[in-house]
Amino acid sequence: MTALPAFQIPEEVWLVEAARRGDRGAFGKLYDLYARMIHGILLARVPRGEVDDLVQDVFLLALRRLHTLRDARAFSGWLAMVARNRANDYHRRGQEMSELPEDLPSQDPQEAEAWAVLGVIQTLPEAYRETLILRLVEGMTGAEIAARTGLSPGSVRVNLHRGMKQLREKLDWSRNREEAGKEESHA
Repeated sequence: MTALPAFQIPEEVWLVEAARRGDRGAFGKLYDLYARMIHGILLARVPRGEVDDLVQDVFLLALRRLHTLRDARAFSGWLAMVARNRANDYHRRGQEMSELPEDLPSQDPQEAEAWAVLGVIQTLPEAYRETLILRLVEGMTGAEIAARTGLSPGSVRVNLHRGMKQLREKLDWSRNREEAGKEESHA
């Protein structure tokens, strides 16, 4: 593989190399670039009340282990792996994912609905869960998800399509069950 001219090397690579040399400002910029993605990855895996603390843990761990990253161009995929591993550690330590309560204490019906949908997303297979959270909650595009997670754009499209299909099915099933319960109580 031939080396790219300096003007063609992505900013991310420069930032990773600078952070490896101890430049905290460069690592701060990496945080700014990737915090949203890490938040989404963790939101798909741990209770929402734990996400912010775990985002910080992931970046502290990444800073300490940055020297183990072989290729600076692989930073986004490596960081996503650090986040997934940190979520797994969270569960391994007996801190199980709490179920979202059905009647969320929210004055805003749209917010309550959003948290209920998030609860359903958290029951989907991991590949679908992560891409849906990054798309629907974090607002990332398919291309951004692919670039940040290391998945191919085609895989992201497939995961989003299949994930949305399963999400719709589960939401329809849940709503139909809810309506049937209301009809029985009025009978």
